[in-house]
Amino acid sequence: MPARTRHPRAPWIITALAVVGGAALSVGAAVAPAHEAEPSGGRRGVSDVAASAPSTAANPAPLAVSDTGPAANAVAYDVAALPQIDVWTVNPALPVDDDPFGPLTGELARPLTIAPVFADPTGAPIGYLPRDAAYGGTVVPVVVHDTHWVKVLLSGRQGRPPEGSAAQAAGWLRAADVEFSLATSYVEVHLAAHTIDIVSANGYERVANDFAWGKDSTPTPIGRTFIMLTRVVPEFAYTQGHPLVYLGVQSPTLAGFDGGEVAVTAFHYYHERSGPNSFGCIYLDGAATDRLAQLPAGTPVLISP
Repeated sequence: MPARTRHPRAPWIITALAVVGGAALSVGAAVAPAHEAEPSGGRRGVSDVAASAPSTAANPAPLAVSDTGPAANAVAYDVAALPQIDVWTVNPALPVDDDPFGPLTGELARPLTIAPVFADPTGAPIGYLPRDAAYGGTVVPVVVHDTHWVKVLLSGRQGRPPEGSAAQAAGWLRAADVEFSLATSYVEVHLAAHTIDIVSANGYERVANDFAWGKDSTPTPIGRTFIMLTRVVPEFAYTQGHPLVYLGVQSPTLAGFDGGEVAVTAFHYYHERSGPNSFGCIYLDGAATDRLAQLPAGTPVLISP
């Protein structure tokens, strides 16, 4: 088995964690066997949450922010006219992550109420991100933090394969619309080395020395993503009561899974858990799945080939 090599992006989180230390849906299916079912429930509409103008309350960023980037935008948009950005989103205007192996800031962002989402800080919003959503995805990693704007990773897709891109989605939020926190850890997955580690201020915690990953026809997406939601689905007998840890990225080759509209990837328990034999999910034993399920929503996940 290849020796572990530390992820080249480790310094971003180590710096941030030092600050902390000192101070199917086939959700889960696409990416999983055909016996996985789609959870019940649906989107929350804008009527379920209160729209508001950008907050004027003090909301300092936890890390130093340089006075750079696009100008402030204090427009009070009618978010009722915008689509919600969530795991079901298929929006051609939604950007994909253009630097999947780039750094993150170590910060997490969550809307104070409703945050308009922009493809470009100089343009009009293309959707909105609520504070809470039925299947998570509202606590998101920050990849760029300018004075008035943050670029974040998002759930949803620009398009459905094979015609459209299902790469990790991204977008811009106004800093005044969100609250910030620091990530306390991140997950580092090495497909070639067959290892998974939780990295924190305390160092590397080995979670798995082997696991199953996607077949060539349904590969596990690589790059940076995040934990969207963790839940136990009793009717999914194959998980044997262990949680599914859903990620914010979907299959690059599947438009949907098992009749569903989404193809979400996840960490989850499965009895066959070695080699490239999944639909994109990462299959683990019970102990590893349970440990990953302890991580909070928004925790970054870095998947290397």
